[in-house]
Amino acid sequence: MSTTALLLIDFQNDYFEGGKWRLNETEAAASKGAELLAAFRERNLPVVHVRHEFPTEDAPFFAPGSPGAQIHSSVAAADGEAIVTKSQINCFRDTNLKELLDTENAKNLVVVGAMSHMCVDAAVRAAADHGYNCAVAHDACATHDQEFNGTTVPAQEVHAAFMAALGFAYANVASTKELLSEM
Repeated sequence: MSTTALLLIDFQNDYFEGGKWRLNETEAAASKGAELLAAFRERNLPVVHVRHEFPTEDAPFFAPGSPGAQIHSSVAAADGEAIVTKSQINCFRDTNLKELLDTENAKNLVVVGAMSHMCVDAAVRAAADHGYNCAVAHDACATHDQEFNGTTVPAQEVHAAFMAALGFAYANVASTKELLSEM
């Protein structure tokens, strides 16, 4: 029998208040992620925490071994929960994530985390390519303003564009409340 796993991506200290790369609404997104985390724990469903660490000390954020690279306390891993450390945008690349999910017989993933337009997007697309059915809790993801060709694109618009693209062909993009009601 297949199961559903929760994938929490890059909810790390550097993305929060006081961090080196503060995102827009990270605390709110992590709060929603914590709701899903509690529900998965209550149902004894698999949880995988993903954290990014750049390979060199001169990284702009997530420097190796730094406090900023640690998982935020609001969604910290409990004993026995898997933690995957990556150095690529796609958390399946050069990690044991797929093997962990296969061991749990996970065929369905609920994805949350940061950044919406980078690691969340890459994870969902890669997961779909690996044959997983994906759901994204849009209110449990965060990003920041982007700049293109001299134009600043507000974080809310960046987030909306990427959620719309994922929802078109890669995932069920829904609110935390909606996803919890489907469990």
